[in-house]
Amino acid sequence: MPVTFSDEQRSRIIEMAWEDRTPFEAIENLYGLNENALIRFMRAELKASSFRLWRARVSGRKTKHLKLRNPEISRAYCPTQYKR
Repeated sequence: MPVTFSDEQRSRIIEMAWEDRTPFEAIENLYGLNENALIRFMRAELKASSFRLWRARVSGRKTKHLKLRNPEISRAYCPTQYKR
């Protein structure tokens, strides 16, 4: 049975997927979408041209995979990125 997300959740998943420093594992932990499922999700949610841009951006990017990431990076985003 496919998981359905609210509009807010879909928006947040897409935002996290576009962020350079948010690893795929963080999205999987929060929303249950592994990398392959996230790719399918993004293909369904984005226009074809946007999907191609996203795939080109994240393919081979070390910061999107915890195992390839520099161990000195301990956070997913800049402290000033989210204004509260």
